[in-house]
Amino acid sequence: MGDYRHQTWQILEQLISAPEDALASLLREHLSPDSVWDVAAPVHRLEGPEAVAEGLILPLRRALSHARRRDEVFIGGQNRRTQGGQWVASVTHYLGNFREPLFGIAPCDRLVWLRSGEFYRLEAGKIAEAKLIIDGVDLMRQAGHFPLPWMLGTEMLYPAHATQDGLMPEATPEQSQASMDLVDRMLENLMVFDPDTYVSQAQTGPDGCWHDDMLWYGPGGIGSNYRWEGFQKDHRVPFLTAFPDRMGGMHFCRFGDGNYAAVGGWPSMTMTHKGEYLGVPATGKSLTLRIMDFYRCADGRLKENWVFLDYLDLFEQMGVDLLAKSRALEAQAT
Repeated sequence: MGDYRHQTWQILEQLISAPEDALASLLREHLSPDSVWDVAAPVHRLEGPEAVAEGLILPLRRALSHARRRDEVFIGGQNRRTQGGQWVASVTHYLGNFREPLFGIAPCDRLVWLRSGEFYRLEAGKIAEAKLIIDGVDLMRQAGHFPLPWMLGTEMLYPAHATQDGLMPEATPEQSQASMDLVDRMLENLMVFDPDTYVSQAQTGPDGCWHDDMLWYGPGGIGSNYRWEGFQKDHRVPFLTAFPDRMGGMHFCRFGDGNYAAVGGWPSMTMTHKGEYLGVPATGKSLTLRIMDFYRCADGRLKENWVFLDYLDLFEQMGVDLLAKSRALEAQAT
């Protein structure tokens, strides 16, 4: 029997590249009849193959002329959370010339690389459940109407893994377990921090989970950074200042695959908006945040981390419509 990761990868490739008149039959063949797909705002829940086609696949294909899918990480494993199940997960870009509006985002008629974090649960070889965080904020930036006042870190195309081995890696069960164990230990300690220094135990240093040369690739609005001090400056301190009571780790899925691991929560985090964040003054509102993290481990440490956050949904909860702000900027430019 073939590798279920490769089989799923082929299905996802076909959904983007096959002729449009073949799409309905592909979805019926490879999705469970009651397949449920949760997608980042503004799409949200899609139920059944027809809804997936109309709400996600066709809009992507029509907005991005000659759309193609390019995976940077593609891994699979058994979910160690109570929900269980066989899953695959990917760090993906959809590339194409952005010629028609997508989910309310105005096009720019130029090449874009639309990043997406994706999890798929398989039953009897079919996709029974999916969760996707598509980075609409970064798409607005690429289209020239970025709705936030500034970027915290360095905005960049999400790179592939430094070792070039994250597409269906060769793995042993022991490697996969060790990678997920490392992530578990890091997350458990990360939730508790000193409010004055923002320090958490077992993150850096001799007993730390993070490699000295860690790379953290963040979504639109945050950007990417290098080494722990960059991560602190460009993400952790601004985030904890705004949301000091955040609690996380409520994941629907966690698994390891060789030197890689993936976790996702829908939502993963609850918090109160107590400080200014990316130009939005504190609202005092209780918020939730959908999160996906993909990790590469090296030498018993976390070396690379690709991060997806549903910021369109988060800012909507804070009372800010980033899609409307982006459209207003686009209208001013024309």
